[in-house]
Amino acid sequence: MATDLIVDVQGLHAWYGSSHVLHGVDLQIGRGQTFGLLGRNGMGKSTLIRSVLGHVTQREGQIRLFGHDLSNARPHEVARRGVAYVPEGRGVFPNLSVRENLVMAARRGRDEHGGQADWTLDRVLATFPRLQERFNHPGGQLSGGEQQMLSIGRALMTHPALIILDEATEGLAPLIVAEIWRVIGAIRASGIATLIVDRDYRRVLANSDRALVLQKGQAVLQGPAQAVADDPALGTYLGV
Repeated sequence: MATDLIVDVQGLHAWYGSSHVLHGVDLQIGRGQTFGLLGRNGMGKSTLIRSVLGHVTQREGQIRLFGHDLSNARPHEVARRGVAYVPEGRGVFPNLSVRENLVMAARRGRDEHGGQADWTLDRVLATFPRLQERFNHPGGQLSGGEQQMLSIGRALMTHPALIILDEATEGLAPLIVAEIWRVIGAIRASGIATLIVDRDYRRVLANSDRALVLQKGQAVLQGPAQAVADDPALGTYLGV
């Protein structure tokens, strides 16, 4: 039902200067739903995310979040609506301790948007025991995997209704990748809607309710994750 949609994007076009990147993309994410965004490099995944977040200003189309028209919203307005972003590259403050990185982002959940009000500091540390061990260390001294855990934990402490994970496992060791996917499963089980971008398309589809595949800025496949996984054209679009 339309009233259950927390993200409703219709006919989204986006440009960088004279380069037309997105061509009329539709995207719908329901409350508590996990959504996989797939496509080869350069096909528009990051541009779609950045457009929804308000970072791409050359855009046309309608972007509705939690029933509000945010087509022309700025990034801080989107964040205040209950959207958390875990960027590619993590974005950890290197000179702040683990504790400071987490606490500086903490805010109360927006219950009217389905934000989860129980992601306390203790719960985040219980979810990421490594962060407890490194609690007073500067963010810049953490390993890549620890920084990714910190970035996800910081996002959770904003009590979001939607969390966007952009290449959360990129460049990490296999054991850390497995840990990140475990946490993604815990986020999904907690009822937070999740938009996932990751190169491991099989894992994305296995952990998603619905999925969308982008090809040259256009949606070429979209639907239930299992149906997308079973589509014979999937390998062609992903180059696998």
